[in-house]
Amino acid sequence: MAKPTSKPRVPNFSSGPTCKRPGWNVQVLSDTPVGRSHRAKLGKGRLKRAIDLSREVARIPADYRIGILAGSDTGAFECAMWSLLGERPVTALAWESFSEGWVTDITKQLKIETKVFRADYGKLPNLAEVDWNTDVVFVWNGTTSGVKIPDSSPPPANRGGLTLCDATSAVFAMPMPWDRLDVVTWSWQKCLGGEAAHGMIVLSPRAVARLESYKPAWPLPKIFRLTKAGKLLEEVFEGSTINTPSMICVEDYIDALNWSKSLSINGKTGLDALIARSRANLKAVEDFVAKYDWIDFLPEDPATRSNTSICLKLTAGWFTKLSKEDQGAFCKKVTGVLEAEGVAYDCAPYRDAPPGFRFWGGPTVEATDLALALEWLAWAYETQKP
Repeated sequence: MAKPTSKPRVPNFSSGPTCKRPGWNVQVLSDTPVGRSHRAKLGKGRLKRAIDLSREVARIPADYRIGILAGSDTGAFECAMWSLLGERPVTALAWESFSEGWVTDITKQLKIETKVFRADYGKLPNLAEVDWNTDVVFVWNGTTSGVKIPDSSPPPANRGGLTLCDATSAVFAMPMPWDRLDVVTWSWQKCLGGEAAHGMIVLSPRAVARLESYKPAWPLPKIFRLTKAGKLLEEVFEGSTINTPSMICVEDYIDALNWSKSLSINGKTGLDALIARSRANLKAVEDFVAKYDWIDFLPEDPATRSNTSICLKLTAGWFTKLSKEDQGAFCKKVTGVLEAEGVAYDCAPYRDAPPGFRFWGGPTVEATDLALALEWLAWAYETQKP
């Protein structure tokens, strides 16, 4: 196979931190209020601006609270579980590494009665079996498996329990049924290419009512406390963060949100344009997979294919006969070639996932860059296979 001659303009395909938005440069941070308190009027104003823009771009309902928390998506979701769960039985869905981690925390740390529905990598649990009168904990998009909740399968409107959704690699790239979700979390370093360590939490009125009426049996660390004397700490959702945030990261997130607002693609603007860009990346991978018979999507059902964390598996007969260790070694060799050529960085699978490849396809990625990187993948596969 001839070696490709064209290279991606941006070869960054990591699933977090993801590549920066097109046109980004460090000068966008030149007006950051560094050396100033985040509790000063200026700092609080920028934090509130990040919250307001998040609501506008993601189209979050006006009566939902939005807060900025420490610890990235992990910190935000842990805060939700430790603060809200325990009032009733829990149902947890796990089909990849991070969702399995939430199961461990609920059952081993919080020790809550939990019914767990599991599925192997590439599959989704049977959502029809879920009792939505329990509190349901799940990810919207499995970042390490590339399997997402189908757009046609949101939680029911008449649910009795709360829905706690880790949507870190879904918000800003997939339609979110906000009226069916009570807690949603994400991190800045996923779909909009922001910097690490900051998490977002969105609470529905039902979630706020639970916070104000229920006190967990376990002590809450200060960083998780969203209420005081039985009332919501409203200031947390107005820019007064519990801990000290990086104002440089805040300004970078605001820049990404402003870029999102400015997008216009074939009549689609804002969130619709973000989703369209991500879906164009998935289409580039679909075209590539259709072209070659040795590679396929890890998700078995096309309706569950992620358009952000796009996971691929090798299906060639010689490869499937190898041990898992040898499969992993071959994939590592291929990704090493791609990195050495400077055409695709960080496209190895998550460490607990099956051997294969993972390319980020979120809105900050250009479909033309992804298509070029995939042709380099084909060349690397052909030159490295036995």
